[in-house]
Amino acid sequence: MAITPVPAAEPTTVVGRKDMYKAFAASLTGTALEFYDFAVYSAAAAIVFPLIFFPAQDPLTGTLLAFSTYAVGYISRPVGGIIFGRLGDEIGRKKVLVITLMLIGVATFLIGLLPTYGNIGIIAPAALVLLRFAQGVGVGGEWGSAVLLSSEFGDPNRRGFWASAAQIGPPAGNLMANGALAVLTLVLSEQAFLDYGWRIAFLISAVLVAFGLWIRLKLEDTPVFRALEARGEKPNAPIREVLLTQRRPLAAAILSRIGPDVLYALCTVFTLTYGIQKLGFDRGQVLVAVMIGSALQLFTMPLAGAISDRINRRLVYGAAAVGASVWAFVFFFVLEGKSPTVLIIGTVMGLVFHSFMYGPQAAFVVEQFSPRLRSTGSSLAYTFAGIIGGALAPFMFTLLMGAFNSWLPVAIYLTAACLLTMVGLALGRDSNVAEDEEYLLEGAAN
Repeated sequence: MAITPVPAAEPTTVVGRKDMYKAFAASLTGTALEFYDFAVYSAAAAIVFPLIFFPAQDPLTGTLLAFSTYAVGYISRPVGGIIFGRLGDEIGRKKVLVITLMLIGVATFLIGLLPTYGNIGIIAPAALVLLRFAQGVGVGGEWGSAVLLSSEFGDPNRRGFWASAAQIGPPAGNLMANGALAVLTLVLSEQAFLDYGWRIAFLISAVLVAFGLWIRLKLEDTPVFRALEARGEKPNAPIREVLLTQRRPLAAAILSRIGPDVLYALCTVFTLTYGIQKLGFDRGQVLVAVMIGSALQLFTMPLAGAISDRINRRLVYGAAAVGASVWAFVFFFVLEGKSPTVLIIGTVMGLVFHSFMYGPQAAFVVEQFSPRLRSTGSSLAYTFAGIIGGALAPFMFTLLMGAFNSWLPVAIYLTAACLLTMVGLALGRDSNVAEDEEYLLEGAAN
């Protein structure tokens, strides 16, 4: 891939600093709250749902069934990406973000109220799958508009940093979710946690979502969208236009996301199962390792985005993909010593590599598409990559471990995913700031 250095540029300051920070906060806060809802399900799928929604004599079978519902949340994302990505280009980024936040919040709250398999039989897992589907639709529609909210208010010369606001959401949400579950497991007995404790983490999402709505409703739409609206340049059929005219950018954006998604699933989901069931770690030890790594990502994500503004986005991204491939083999090898310290260090290192892919990722993806098709193109790329990467990863990790009784196939799987990411980076293009500046000037005046 042809990589060119990024020259220093004077910042575009047509948007007021106050609005830029408000957009950053709205993107970060709302996405963090939505990923809290999504992450609390992911953690519960690893440690709770196999027991109460998918009971089976074989623990592996229960785990596979629970991770199947985890995958439903990814498979449903394209539905959200198609519906809300299109709407983001037609009715605006802000309106989409309000709708998606409400959708995922209601679905998560209802999961907390679901009776278990022991109470209502097969209806319980069926209802769980349906609500998980609704969660996925909400998250699929959220990401594209959240990224555009912060990046289209911010300086396009620093898009890596401003767009990282939405990228901080997953580790922040994951931190809150695992923190809530860790506290509940510490203060409640095993039976109390399985009976009702896990539900608390789902039910409190109502308060968090209300807070996120309050922030988003106070913010106007982005200057770029307002300029597109004023010019009458909003697309009439954005999905068809992307599929017909933006095939290479779409392929680049999709492939670039696969490696980070697989790595994140390994660090935050599969590590729970592997560490507890195979290596004998306590649930609290594994949760603490994930929480420490997630807390560090709150800083490494924007740092990686900012570095990608200074050097080259694709270079930073690609170097992290190579590092993640090597890390997987080292991590699993040294983890066989069953040291809690190694577990923490290894998990943190994995999430640092993830940060240096995921932090610049939002900017890289939106830069592949013209402003008038950004919401649709970015949302389609995000959601379809999620199926290939994040949806299959926990299931495949568990299946490979069960079939070969070795971590080696798991590490190879991650390496293959990172190679696909490298292909996507090679197909992609570097930032074209000039595309935004004209819209920013006009939109700020409206």
